[in-house]
Amino acid sequence: MIIAVAGLPGAGKTTWIRQQLAIANQPVQYFSPGSDPVPIDLTCIAAEFPDVKILTEDEGEQLLKLAGLESITYIELGFHVDLASIEPVLSVLDDFSVHRVALMPPNIENTGWHTWASEVVPGVPVEPAGEKPELWRAPISGQILDPASLDVFWYELTQGAYGKVNRTKGIFELADGRAFYFDFVAGIPDSTYTELTVPRWLEGRPERFSGIEVVGFELDREAIAQTLKDCCLSDATIHYYQQQIKESIAISDEDLEEA
Repeated sequence: MIIAVAGLPGAGKTTWIRQQLAIANQPVQYFSPGSDPVPIDLTCIAAEFPDVKILTEDEGEQLLKLAGLESITYIELGFHVDLASIEPVLSVLDDFSVHRVALMPPNIENTGWHTWASEVVPGVPVEPAGEKPELWRAPISGQILDPASLDVFWYELTQGAYGKVNRTKGIFELADGRAFYFDFVAGIPDSTYTELTVPRWLEGRPERFSGIEVVGFELDREAIAQTLKDCCLSDATIHYYQQQIKESIAISDEDLEEA
């Protein structure tokens, strides 16, 4: 079966898919067209569910072949993906049992997603927008951020310092070698911060993905980019912090051996 999932930004598409992955009892594949070069959800799912096969854009172009596999394939369609453009592909795949799921806030009705879906799942209540919001994305792979500066930046971003933000999420590398997923939806009081289940990176700049996605209106993109850049650490500072962490870990291991 192929399950295509669509809906408004912040309504809970990825969360719903993660819930399905957690209870899956057969091979599962995941594809998110249009997510390059900032594959935030893809990276989080790959870290949380290592047994799930993550499809790249090139592999996604071979969707017609997926129906013959004994697996479930989840296709997550971001709000920025034009349903009309992908409809011809899904129409062909309908011959192979495509289930269309729309995650929709209970306070929003009669949208194109409602018409498109074969199942509407109640999602997170989000503020309705009269027009399509802006989307700003930036990969920051290789950058390590100062935690205190990142906290200030994230607070300013979510509180409207750079425009009205409806939804923002990102994966950030911190000075202690850990990677975190940040998530904010307008109308929900608190952001969520989740450590990714990946090894600590303590040897130079991380050779893995990190990046940010912002959805909203009248976004000051240059200011967002510059402030985020100001949060990034220099090579010398990165080296200093990594040496401190490695020495701390070594001392902890020695204590455990003595105990």
